[in-house]
Amino acid sequence: MTSAAPIPLSVLDLSPIPEGGSATQALRTTIDLAVAAEQWGYSRYWLAEHHFAAVAGASPAALVALVAERTTTIRVGSAAVLIGFSTPVGAVESFATIAALHPGRLDLGLGRSVQRRAETTAAAPAGPSTAPRPPREDRVVDGLLIPAPFPLPKELLGSPTIAASTEALVFPGAQIPDFDDAVDTVLSLLDGTYAVAPPTSDTPVPLRSWQAAEADVAVWILGSSGGQSARVAGERGLPFVAAYHIVPSGALDAVEAYRAAFRPSEHLAEPYVIASADVVVADDDETARELAAGFGGWVHDIRTGKGAQPYPRSAHPLSDDQLAVVSDRIRTQIVGSPDTVVDGLQTLARGLGADELVVTSVTHDEQDRFRSYELLAKAWGLPA
Repeated sequence: MTSAAPIPLSVLDLSPIPEGGSATQALRTTIDLAVAAEQWGYSRYWLAEHHFAAVAGASPAALVALVAERTTTIRVGSAAVLIGFSTPVGAVESFATIAALHPGRLDLGLGRSVQRRAETTAAAPAGPSTAPRPPREDRVVDGLLIPAPFPLPKELLGSPTIAASTEALVFPGAQIPDFDDAVDTVLSLLDGTYAVAPPTSDTPVPLRSWQAAEADVAVWILGSSGGQSARVAGERGLPFVAAYHIVPSGALDAVEAYRAAFRPSEHLAEPYVIASADVVVADDDETARELAAGFGGWVHDIRTGKGAQPYPRSAHPLSDDQLAVVSDRIRTQIVGSPDTVVDGLQTLARGLGADELVVTSVTHDEQDRFRSYELLAKAWGLPA
């Protein structure tokens, strides 16, 4: 069996709810999988934030605390806390509270998708037309497929489900903070320089967060394009996660923009990149493809504004129009035997110049998910 280069490998768990399952079952699986991932030698165990969807990870801080309590050495964190649904102060103090009891193990990943969603909604056309994408063809960079951008479905722009969920998650009239400002607030809370000018004065008043002042929390920025997230991470000298598993067409642009903007800081002397990937590993390629067969339909529901539905037991045929929306994700999902997936992940690391990889594996049956991560850990040569 192939032995991979010894770059760290981590887990991103979405806590998916399977068809016929429940949120309780999904959450218990997340805890059990975290314990197993630590035993298998994974470096980090990250939890996502999703709301009003059939993935049970709605509260990263709560899940991070539960996972940290059941594990001892693996780093635990968020990928990502969505700034806009949580204030920077709330995010920092939640993670700082956990870090007080589990020092040296906390990763606070930050994402700007709420701000980006608001920008997209504001720019959405009044009619039902599909938003155009910049013309681009598939590219192959050092063996890695960088697919053409997927066509934004008309259902996504102006989606009533997305609009309603955003309305439910923010206070009426609340202004979503600019991501630059939000990240600066997070960093100033952690380094003890946070100050706010009250409405009655132009003079900032220092505010000390006692939890944050003592916290050993690593801040990460997640991004899927060469836009603001990549720039913010680079300019502040923070580590960056390129979300190849969400928008594979933008991952290389994101890494290049991050490296171009990078300035050494107290956090990092040089850029540090994690690349993410969707994987399904089984004993052989054919079995893995069978386990991954429902992935396209599951992603289609997400990309058309319906939100993640319970992960299906079996695949449903997709039309040509539906396939066009998810083709990039299907073609960049790394599926197969341990050797096949190891080769694919090595190509991903090489193509994006990644220092570390984080993988997410979603199947209907939780035993197949556990098996996927276990097989990969062994093939990658993790120190169990």
